[in-house]
Amino acid sequence: MKSTFLTGIFFLTLASAPLFAQDAQSAAAVTDEELKKYAVAMDSINEMQTELSGEIKTMVKDNQAMPVARYNELYKIIGDETKLLEAQATTDEIRFVKEVVARREQGTAKIKETYQLLAKDYVGVASFNKVKKALTTDEALKTKYQSMMDELGKDNTVN
Repeated sequence: MKSTFLTGIFFLTLASAPLFAQDAQSAAAVTDEELKKYAVAMDSINEMQTELSGEIKTMVKDNQAMPVARYNELYKIIGDETKLLEAQATTDEIRFVKEVVARREQGTAKIKETYQLLAKDYVGVASFNKVKKALTTDEALKTKYQSMMDELGKDNTVN
């Protein structure tokens, strides 16, 4: 569940990246400053995703409404009233699963908003897109970026 959730959030946040138009600067070399800002922004998003995932996991694990296995069963069918009836879901179970879904959606929206703000206001749209594109093709840049991410990850409070 955790890896699927993190993957979902990651792709959701990355899906907003095409909203930023490419410009003529994208062919220019990525500077150390641009890469550092990009890495700081992505580290912040990764930390937010980890925090949200931990919060959701704790909510599910510590709830009094149902065991984790039952939550996982109902989570998959929460939008289908017929299947919920077949699964004999109680009102409390349905309410709890919907609370978790709402919290996840709220957290995901906050992460997406932060991602867009960091890309626009901290890194800069042109630089963000340039670095993102360069990371898909430049192995040396990828290595440097990963090294920066590893270093930034050491400072994260949620590891």
